[in-house]
Amino acid sequence: MNPSAIPSCATSEALVPTPAGRLYARRWHADGAGGRAPVVLLHDSLGSVALWREFPEQLAAATGRDVIAYDRLGFGWSDPHPGRLAADFVAQEVQAGFTPVHRALGLDAFVALGHSVGGGMAAMVAAAYGAQCQALVTESAQTFVEDRTLQGIRAARDDFAQPGQLQRLARYHGDKAAWVLSAWVDSWLSPEFAGYRLDQALARVHCPVLAIHGERDEFGSLVHPENIRQWAAGPVETEIIAGGGHVPHRELPGRITERIARFLAAL
Repeated sequence: MNPSAIPSCATSEALVPTPAGRLYARRWHADGAGGRAPVVLLHDSLGSVALWREFPEQLAAATGRDVIAYDRLGFGWSDPHPGRLAADFVAQEVQAGFTPVHRALGLDAFVALGHSVGGGMAAMVAAAYGAQCQALVTESAQTFVEDRTLQGIRAARDDFAQPGQLQRLARYHGDKAAWVLSAWVDSWLSPEFAGYRLDQALARVHCPVLAIHGERDEFGSLVHPENIRQWAAGPVETEIIAGGGHVPHRELPGRITERIARFLAAL
């Protein structure tokens, strides 16, 4: 592990067994969390526990809740993925990743928070765990396969083809970096994934929802938070970041953590 990636607040780590391999998980322990439900983070297509950087610690301090993040299979410090992602990998993550983590860490109630494709996974989790998911937070989530998303992925694919660019991913994913990039690009650009939508999952989400989205997100327009507002069965708040891009929690960490804390304080 990279010591510089370990935050200063109290943390604990676990390797969670699954039938396909072990998942790496880390928990940031908030002072005075008491019985508050922890926030579980689901990362984006190129993400990992380490790539959340300071955000989990900042979120724990702002909300007074423990924050948990895990590397999906094939990412970060989790075991390699045995093959290609299935066309329904977003829905599959509920049982493939979240459920083993939920069980191994002895969780009951929780808040699901996902970034980008992790937002779709968080919505799937909230739909499946209706009795235990107290709230859902999406950040830059895509609700369907938009042309703007595909254009952004193609541009990123071309950037990563330049000399030395794959090494950026290798710092976080090691020798799994090429698989991580392929899993993102090939999955989203495949014809089998073209029908991906979140409407049916959101129709089963009855908990409060906060949808955060950057006005200039290069991987998804403002139609997505509007879809979340229309499709979710429970109450929905939206936070549109004027001039914001795809990673608001990195661009404006203070604003994002404060907004999430205010949203969760009402639970």
